[in-house]
Amino acid sequence: MITLLRSTLFSLIFYPGSLLLVLVALIVGQFSPPALRWVSTLWGWFHRYCARWLLGQKVVIEGDLPLGPYLYIVKHESMFETIDMLCVFDRPVIAAKRELFDIPLWGTIADRYGLIPIERTAGASAMRTLRTQAKAANAAGRAVCIFPEGTRVPHGEAPPLRAGFAGLYTLLGLPVVPIALNSGLVSPKGSFLKKAGVITYKVGEVVPAGLDRREAEARVHAAINALNPPSALMD
Repeated sequence: MITLLRSTLFSLIFYPGSLLLVLVALIVGQFSPPALRWVSTLWGWFHRYCARWLLGQKVVIEGDLPLGPYLYIVKHESMFETIDMLCVFDRPVIAAKRELFDIPLWGTIADRYGLIPIERTAGASAMRTLRTQAKAANAAGRAVCIFPEGTRVPHGEAPPLRAGFAGLYTLLGLPVVPIALNSGLVSPKGSFLKKAGVITYKVGEVVPAGLDRREAEARVHAAINALNPPSALMD
């Protein structure tokens, strides 16, 4: 019952508040890209505080998170981390499914903010676009974040990385910072109910640039699933 009440209160406060911030971002984004990014960051922290004080979800980061010209690869279990990246990093550029840019209002802001759309069926042309935008983001001092599984997966599952990761790793020539998390334990995919608990980001060892693609992929896959039950990597 407490979980239901908390989840309901979260929905009643977070989503109307988000709509207000989306409208503000649409207005300021026409005149000032920095102001739009500031509002976007505010939205991320609004979400973080709603999760903390309404849902009882605390965020913990294990390990040192290096900042600089890296490619950040993040486990994807919940909607939580898609928004919380705005708190973890400064003005991050996130590669997102192209379909998300078709969402009314939000898609316009995502485009102006500088998110990178991924067209899964576009092949080599999509990779070239992704490389160009990712390099531009790095040059501007913005973190580039990828969810390599392509969609949210239940906690405990460890699907193979999508082929795009290896291609992007080779094209960008950047070291990789893999990040595991367990958000699916408290905010599972497709569930209205969000539980109280601790959401942990576990920063893995940096994977250097220039490795064999299979070795890089294996290292990243193991690192982003480090918070899964030990049996998950053996499935």
